[in-house]
Amino acid sequence: MHRFIRSVSIAVWILCFLVISSLSLSVTALAAETGSLRGTVRDPLGAVVVGATVELLNGSSIVKTTTTDGGGNYVFEVPASARYRVRANAPSFQSTTGASVYVTKTDKAELDITLATQTLTQQVTVTASATPTPIAQIGASVTVLTADDYRQYTEVQDPLRQIPGLQVTQAGQLGGQTGLSIRGGSTSANKVLIDDVPVNDIGGAVDFANFATVGIQQIEVLREPNSALYGSDALAGVVSMTTARGTTRLPLLTYAGDGGNFSTYHEEATLSGVARQFDYYGAFGRLDTSNNLPNDSFHNATYVGNFGWDPNLANDLRFTVRHLSVSAGQPNAILLYGIPDDTAQKAQNTYYSGAWNNQATAKWHNEIRYGGLRLRSQFDDFAPTGIPDPTGSGNFLGAPIAIAGGNGYSVTGQALFQFAGTYPSQFSAITNRDYVYAQTDYRFSPHLVALGGFKYEAERGATQFTGSPASAISRGNYSYTLQISGDIRNRFYYNVGSGIENNGLFGLAGTPRASLAYYLVRPSAGGWLSGTKLHASFGKGIKEPTISQQASSIFDILSALPNGSQLIEQFHVGQIGPESSRSYDGGIDQQLWNGRARLGLTYFHNEFTNGIEDVPPAGLLALGVPAANLPALEFGAYINSEAFRSQGLEFEMEYKINSHLFARGGYTYTDAVVQRSFSSDQGIGESFNPAFNFGDIPIGAFSPLVGARPFRVAPHSVYFGLNYTRSKFYSSLTGTLVGRRDDSDFLFDADFGPTMLLPNRNLDGAYQRIDLSGGYQFTSRVSAYTNIQNLLSEHYAQAFGYPALPFTFRSGIKISFGGESWGLK
Repeated sequence: MHRFIRSVSIAVWILCFLVISSLSLSVTALAAETGSLRGTVRDPLGAVVVGATVELLNGSSIVKTTTTDGGGNYVFEVPASARYRVRANAPSFQSTTGASVYVTKTDKAELDITLATQTLTQQVTVTASATPTPIAQIGASVTVLTADDYRQYTEVQDPLRQIPGLQVTQAGQLGGQTGLSIRGGSTSANKVLIDDVPVNDIGGAVDFANFATVGIQQIEVLREPNSALYGSDALAGVVSMTTARGTTRLPLLTYAGDGGNFSTYHEEATLSGVARQFDYYGAFGRLDTSNNLPNDSFHNATYVGNFGWDPNLANDLRFTVRHLSVSAGQPNAILLYGIPDDTAQKAQNTYYSGAWNNQATAKWHNEIRYGGLRLRSQFDDFAPTGIPDPTGSGNFLGAPIAIAGGNGYSVTGQALFQFAGTYPSQFSAITNRDYVYAQTDYRFSPHLVALGGFKYEAERGATQFTGSPASAISRGNYSYTLQISGDIRNRFYYNVGSGIENNGLFGLAGTPRASLAYYLVRPSAGGWLSGTKLHASFGKGIKEPTISQQASSIFDILSALPNGSQLIEQFHVGQIGPESSRSYDGGIDQQLWNGRARLGLTYFHNEFTNGIEDVPPAGLLALGVPAANLPALEFGAYINSEAFRSQGLEFEMEYKINSHLFARGGYTYTDAVVQRSFSSDQGIGESFNPAFNFGDIPIGAFSPLVGARPFRVAPHSVYFGLNYTRSKFYSSLTGTLVGRRDDSDFLFDADFGPTMLLPNRNLDGAYQRIDLSGGYQFTSRVSAYTNIQNLLSEHYAQAFGYPALPFTFRSGIKISFGGESWGLK
């Protein structure tokens, strides 16, 4: 408790500083005689742009026009107190409009503009450096997607498939558990943020099936560790989502509703706008579908809010909230059992934050943020649906079935489906997290910025099975960050820093990182070959254990046995601790045809160590755990024992073919191999299936064997997208092609034997998913749209045994009212 009080005291001191800064700058503003808006126009590398045309906008109206001077500067006198934006144009660049700012007749505001190239290298990221920086100046591997890139999708997971190095795996159809792997990392190795609020459960787990695109204005993905800035769980990468803001002078109300096959209905409504120093945005979305399997209905209702207040030019207050209510039937791996399960899962999750940003001086910026989450989930198994085991064991079997893998091997028989026990049964989980974050950054010169940060978070969580006592934990975690970034002559860019994590479970851990970028050839308006960028980065990451992993560690289980010390020494078992990673990459980006095209090639190498493995009851028995103890360990126990390496190449391409047509695509080669595994090392994870003609092939029943690939990581994956816009019409064609992957069917036969196991290599078949969407704007207020997924109606499974949706479509209309005017056109 004293640690929390100390952290709050620090936050109070920072708050007092911000108040003083706010008051002092307010007095300065009142002393000014004439309001103005000034700034500098720069290219994506930070060089000033001379002679750019700059327009002062109030809503959609042009108030004044000027050009930048020899230093790239512009200045406007403000005619009246209002919200203004600035739009800049220059030859060989796209027109770029800055954010709106409220300026009074006594204010002197500054607003810099970074011009866009044809491939949008001016896009600003904060995920890699914690300060807004154009991607062109970043040495790390970052991708930014805007709302226009995924307006046809209802789920966040779908646009993530259009990023190199990312593989999304969904166990089944809408609502099925969905994980994200970045460059071969595990699906729990990514820090996921919404408005800077971590949405990960304790230990890193994130189910992307629960996140709708409602209100999401931008998605940033950093494809490398960044525990230096984000602490635990940023082991492989970071996904950061940003909520939209109100921008129109009048309230803007929109409503979209559509329907499709499989009893699918989707609707979304928003209300947004600005009023002097205030901006507001609220959205509600709902999706309901029955999918095309028994007991597979899915419901998602999401509310989003984003409210801001700028009391003066130096300060910004913002509050965001996102609440989601999700429920889904869970038919299980119906291709393996032939019978749908009678289970269901639901969640009620809330994420919120309040932030105060203060520009103390032109060079000094501060931020203090409070945020948190409340996660509530429940899994119900209502009744066994399998066939009673004729031996009288009380267990239930699947239907007699033939199972074929993508590797050409097949088995026939009945798998053990459900265990004897008390039904209905329930598993529930509760997670609460609150945190305080403080950051200060100072720009010593246009070429050097230093940053320091502090974060304290209090985590509380509990899990409980029916008939068992709850497992509860509480952790207080501290994080400290130091970082410097800058450039040398707008050609060489660097970012160097380190974090120190003081976790309530495992103590101290250091997480350094660095990234570099150098332009062999600066981008230019002439010539077809220009803008050659070399980039490289290095980083370390950590991930804390989950509640279940901490509560069910093999070390604690063995310690409670009379001969526990002997077993711990014999099998080299240690206390549960953090997983860790070390990553480096390097590559080249090349711009072509005056910035209309961009090619990128990146090599990456990741080492994941101290991975936490789940050792099943059969493995615990082999370790010396008495059989009488196994019923309480139905889901196994955990140990830090796994290590694997993942390396490969990413290729990406963007090309603005003309003013209406934009193409993008990419290919990722991933060479991942398991280097160490407790199950393999102790001989308890390797099985053979003697009942079929592959009885001499070793099979990893529960986890991959040493020398094999991690499960569900494809060596080859491809994505592409083709977007067309013209006047009132838009269309998009996207595709994802994924190669064969290693996996397990995780099956026992009725005697707990291995005769239903298939070889792991290439068990998951390759698949291709093609999506098509389009829309037409009938008037400024009314539009229609259609979205088709799995256009070719391919039958495939992203996770073995879980069939994906066939051909699906949705069609509907969108209506808007208000905005810049109330008039109907």
